[in-house]
Amino acid sequence: MYQTTLNDQPLSVDFTADGPLLNNEPFAWDLVKISDRSFHILHQNRSFTAEVMEINAAEKRVSLKINGHIHHVQLKDRFDLLLEKMGMSSASGTKVNELKAPMPGLIVGISVQPGDVIRKGDSLLILEAMKMENNLKAPGDGTVKTIRIAKGDRVEKGQVLVEFV
Repeated sequence: MYQTTLNDQPLSVDFTADGPLLNNEPFAWDLVKISDRSFHILHQNRSFTAEVMEINAAEKRVSLKINGHIHHVQLKDRFDLLLEKMGMSSASGTKVNELKAPMPGLIVGISVQPGDVIRKGDSLLILEAMKMENNLKAPGDGTVKTIRIAKGDRVEKGQVLVEFV
């Protein structure tokens, strides 16, 4: 599942075996590939010509020209959405402000302490949830300001665990 915004309206897109879903509703369309980057689309008895102008896979951004109008689409997959829930949005760049618990659980290990300089991908702590250990890593560079939990603490989803400078 992906999420995006179109004309200031949130939109979810999912691709299933039965076809695409738009905001959990079936999206009936006929799609014909004209070339590697251009398509002809029929939707609700309307004809559209779509051309993929640019795909930036690293930033999950696509630029489309639909009937002569350019549209920039920024997609967020389930991992991006999870990072946002944890307070580690990749859209905010590499600056890290805080780490939030992605789910309720038990803190079984802490790998950092206040003053530590962290780099993207460094292990910060281990959260046990549903009998699984989850290694929570730094999404960007920063310095640990405060650790708001201790080993053995039970935490709730969304609770701030670590703050960064």
